[in-house]
Amino acid sequence: MTTQYQDLLQQIVDTGHVKGDRTGVGTYSLFGAQMRFDLTEGFPMLTTKRVPFGLIKSELLWFLHGDTNIKYLLEHNNHIWDEWAFEKYVKSADYHGPDMTDFGLRILEDEDFKAQYDEEMAKFQEQILNDPEFSAKYGDLGPVYGKQWRDFNGVDQIKELIESIKHNPDSRRHMVVAWNPPEVKDMALPPCHTLFQFYVADGKLSCQLYQRSADFFLGVPFNIASYALLTHLIARETGLEVGDFVHTFGDLHLYQNHIDQAHELLSREPRELPTLVIDSDKSIFDIEPGDITLDGYNPHKAIKAPIAV
Repeated sequence: MTTQYQDLLQQIVDTGHVKGDRTGVGTYSLFGAQMRFDLTEGFPMLTTKRVPFGLIKSELLWFLHGDTNIKYLLEHNNHIWDEWAFEKYVKSADYHGPDMTDFGLRILEDEDFKAQYDEEMAKFQEQILNDPEFSAKYGDLGPVYGKQWRDFNGVDQIKELIESIKHNPDSRRHMVVAWNPPEVKDMALPPCHTLFQFYVADGKLSCQLYQRSADFFLGVPFNIASYALLTHLIARETGLEVGDFVHTFGDLHLYQNHIDQAHELLSREPRELPTLVIDSDKSIFDIEPGDITLDGYNPHKAIKAPIAV
């Protein structure tokens, strides 16, 4: 069992600074914190609420493919980036439906509006899946993570990382950066997990992530599992065992409309961690979501919370 997540959540609830934010929701915020997970003790999937591992797998593989269009995600029933693509569409001259201004907040307060939103979102998703021209124009999120990982100003950072780990394991330059200043303005959402570094010792591969901005209740459980999975995949690709995943934060925040959900989660006891199973000989660039599973994941039930867009 692991309690790092619960301990840090309790710290935010007890001592977080009340701050405004770009979404208008407001947060309880801390600056500078860290968690460390020994990946040999189990896969660090949150057990005090169910986290959908299928979404984590398909999103990470989407990044590794260098893809930036949500069509791949929709094909894998993954909707975690839909709102950012939809926002670009409803602000365009091509959109002629009901007013969707501030839809992220309005769907929480107005049931009639939410019904309109759900209808427009369903039509949007259908067009992304079935209209290539529409998908190319409105499904693409700009030069987000996948673009930066695989083509940072012409550099394939993931391929270079793997070669560096294989041939110069003691290097202090095993790094991948997603924050590309000239391109940030063109991204649907500037990268929250901005920089990660790998470290080799005693035949084990460890990873440290620096996350500039972290939605602790909804986003961070995904981030922990995603980078733990990435560490396993890179270790497998380079012939190493796994070591630690270290998660370092800049602005770490709990949205004010997640406080009740946070108290519910804190009332629950953590359970045993699951085991990651990768059943494939494919490379990191060809592996598919179905090749990756969790054995023994037995979490408490999910806790729903609104996303701040």
